[in-house]
Order: sequence, then structure tokens, then C-alpha cells
Amino acid sequence: MKTIRIQSQPFDVNAEIEALTKGRTDAGAVVTFSGHVRADNGLTALSLEHYPGMTEREIARHLDEAFERWPLIGATIIHLVGVLRPGDPIVLVAAVSTHRQAAFQAAEFLMDYLKTRAPFWKEEARGAKTSWVEGKASDEDAAKRWK
Repeated sequence: MKTIRIQSQPFDVNAEIEALTKGRTDAGAVVTFSGHVRADNGLTALSLEHYPGMTEREIARHLDEAFERWPLIGATIIHLVGVLRPGDPIVLVAAVSTHRQAAFQAAEFLMDYLKTRAPFWKEEARGAKTSWVEGKASDEDAAKRWK
């Protein structure tokens, strides 16, 4: 089972895990990563935009790659868009496999991809001042290990 959703409403991590593993007695490991908006340096809001259709297709391409690399049973990627505030959830990556190593590695691979290649545009607000977010070298370095 592969699930990709781009949405403006928060997600329920437990409900997503339940949906991903329902009826799967072979699901020995479920690894999740839930990212939240940080209040770094006075951040008051984070606006995320995407190109509907293109974003989902690009994420699906990398999700397919994860299924080729590791023996996954299922995976879910949910990414929020719109205006988010510090403390709000922003992303969920869940990977399911029969064993933990594959689930851990796949979740990490998918998250590294989302941080560096997924077509989202982020704009930070600090009071009345806004600026577009640029990629970080540390995220690029992390993603290089998967090549």
C-alpha cells in the first residue's frame, strides 16, 4: 500500500499507522517521522505551496524507488501546505516492513528526498518580514548517501 497526500488539514499519526497496517500480520516494523514547524529565530508562520499533480507524481517516483530498494509492505507520505504556525505538524513519513532495518532506512531515504528534492516552496514569516527558504547544504549532504 502506497499513500501520498498533500493536504491543508492536520493528520492523525495513529490513524495513519492503523490504516497502513490494518490486516497486515507480516508488518513487523513501522517507522514514522513526524515533522513540525519550529519557532526558530522569531518565526511566526511558514507558508508552503506546491504544484498540484506534479508534486504528487514526483513524490510517487521516489516512493517507488524506496519500494525497489527495500522490502516494504507499505508507506505513507503526507505533507501539509498552506499557512502553518510554530508547533503545527508539517510532514508524516511512515514505512512498514517485516523487519526494522528496512523500515528505518526507507523512512530516512524518503525524508531526505522530501527535504531536498520534493517540489514545495516555503516562505517564512517573522513578523511582517517574509523570505523564501533556500535549501541547506547539510540536507544535500544527507541525501547524497542514497546515490
